[in-house]
Amino acid sequence: RAVMSEIESAGDRVAVHEALKHLIVGGNVLLHVGSDKVRVFHLDSYTVNRAPNGDVLEVITVEHVSPNSLDKATAAKIQGKLEGDEKTLEVYTYVERKNEMFHVHQEVKGELITGSKGKYRAESVPFLPLRFSRIDGEDYGRGFVEELLGDLRSLEALSQAIVEGAASAAKVLFMVNPNGTTRMRTIAEAENTAIIEGNRQDVSVLQMEKYNDFRVAYQAMAGIEERLSQQFMLQSSVQRDAERVTAEEIRYLAGELEDTLSGIYSILSMEFQLPYVNRKIDVLTKANKLPKLPDDVVKPTIVTGMEALGRGHDLRKLDLFIRGMAEALGPEVLQQYVNLSDYIKRRATALGIDTEGLIKSPEQIAQEMQQAQMQQMLMQAGPSALQEGVKQLGQTYEQAQANAEDGGTQAN
Repeated sequence: RAVMSEIESAGDRVAVHEALKHLIVGGNVLLHVGSDKVRVFHLDSYTVNRAPNGDVLEVITVEHVSPNSLDKATAAKIQGKLEGDEKTLEVYTYVERKNEMFHVHQEVKGELITGSKGKYRAESVPFLPLRFSRIDGEDYGRGFVEELLGDLRSLEALSQAIVEGAASAAKVLFMVNPNGTTRMRTIAEAENTAIIEGNRQDVSVLQMEKYNDFRVAYQAMAGIEERLSQQFMLQSSVQRDAERVTAEEIRYLAGELEDTLSGIYSILSMEFQLPYVNRKIDVLTKANKLPKLPDDVVKPTIVTGMEALGRGHDLRKLDLFIRGMAEALGPEVLQQYVNLSDYIKRRATALGIDTEGLIKSPEQIAQEMQQAQMQQMLMQAGPSALQEGVKQLGQTYEQAQANAEDGGTQAN
């Protein structure tokens, strides 16, 4: 909860949303998870070198900054290297992996920036080069748009043709027979509802007569739009055109489309979500906002991704299991074999709900049941039994008081 609160207050979601859009289109983006905010480096602002297994070996970024933003020591170093009145300078950040540590430093004009050296553990490095898809042997990934480039180009061309054709069809031209009795000036200068002399056979309107051709292009464009809608998981793409569409049908089709992107969830969980959370925990720990967590006991785990780890799939499978047992074996057998408290905890976990203080503990349940049984027994016994119970309780209290006084006298 402390980490989630820090993420919400820092406004990281805005930067992450921008990064995810770059992944969809360009397939690559670099995130710098700093101690105060998250920065996004576009594909033209960084380069990355990976090992054959995909591990990051080197990252170099470039930033354009004002000379006034440099510290005095660095400004003095580069004073003789400035060419005229330079408005901006290129600052390079070099990140290199050595064993299990990442070493970082910054340079400008070939000079080391004062105080820029540092090193990070591999699990808490602030530079996260992300890929939309992983390709063995390549330093960069491929974007989602690249896989659909053919459909996108075809849709663009068909849309342009239909729009241009519609604009041409909207143009109205009157044609007058030059050998007829109707004069062109009379048609051009006539006002609306005016009465003129002429022959209707001499005047016609230019028509394209391309309706069937446009219809073929429109149908092809509609088919491409449907395929792209399914690929981009739009809700309208999973709902069939009918009067009655069940909610279960929508859930099934949406889950089927989501399963096709399970590989994307997996690579993002390994290269983005887990390193991002580890970096946040490291920042909070250094700022004394979070206690030091033992590495051998507590480890973050990403629970989104593959179908077996998805919380939504877990919830659906859990409900199907319970419903199937109740229908096949009956509620009595279900009550006998299913641990109700564990089922409630798993359902709350699948929904992402914190059950602390919400669900009664077994001790509370047992105490309430005992109180209910005592109350029921007293009500069944009647007033006389109640008076007898109060009398016995008073005698027990007096006996306890007497024993306490005897013990005090012996002690004296």
